[in-house]
Amino acid sequence: MTEERIQKLKSIDEALSMIKTGDRVMVSGFGNAGDPKQLVAALTQLSVKDLTIISNDLGSPGVGLGALLRAGMVKNLIGNYYNWNPEVADAYNSGKIGVQLVPQGSFAEGIRAAGVGIPAFYTPTAVGTELAKGEEERVFAGKKYILQEAIKADVALISAAKADTLGNLVYYKTARNFNPLMAMAADFVIAEVGEIVPAGAFDPESVATPHIFIDVLVQRR
Repeated sequence: MTEERIQKLKSIDEALSMIKTGDRVMVSGFGNAGDPKQLVAALTQLSVKDLTIISNDLGSPGVGLGALLRAGMVKNLIGNYYNWNPEVADAYNSGKIGVQLVPQGSFAEGIRAAGVGIPAFYTPTAVGTELAKGEEERVFAGKKYILQEAIKADVALISAAKADTLGNLVYYKTARNFNPLMAMAADFVIAEVGEIVPAGAFDPESVATPHIFIDVLVQRR
């Protein structure tokens, strides 16, 4: 085991101890693809609350991230596809949580913008809809755009197929989804990985997330 692996490979409990009440937590995945299932399951057992969950969706009722909602750990959601979990609408309509809907392309670009230091950008997406109400609007070349702020988090929970001992990550097909973007946009990044290989084992062209973005590795059981 290399020194780098000793430094970054932690238990789930050690990794999740970084999450505090009130944190903004990014969680990767689209449905059941590319989500850190074991980290999410362990997160539901923590005693933290008032979390802002930044994710594409919130799982299904009581399943995956949906378990956080049932546990009363969620204060706000930022995402775009909650159709799989009708409990999100129920909680929002009853005033238990806040929900910020962001179109999926703007969601991905907002996360990327945070990762590269861009505070906000203008987009034509959602102009003229309910989502544009109250947002700053400008006209460029005769076309309307609204301002979308960058989306940043305190902690990101991501998933990868493999890591090397330095923390470089590779993904499997569509399971890549939001993972590389979220790894760039959080102050602290925890990666759940299926396999850890020696440094230098990857073709450099296959590395989608460089090790400098990864703080902790958790090996999937």
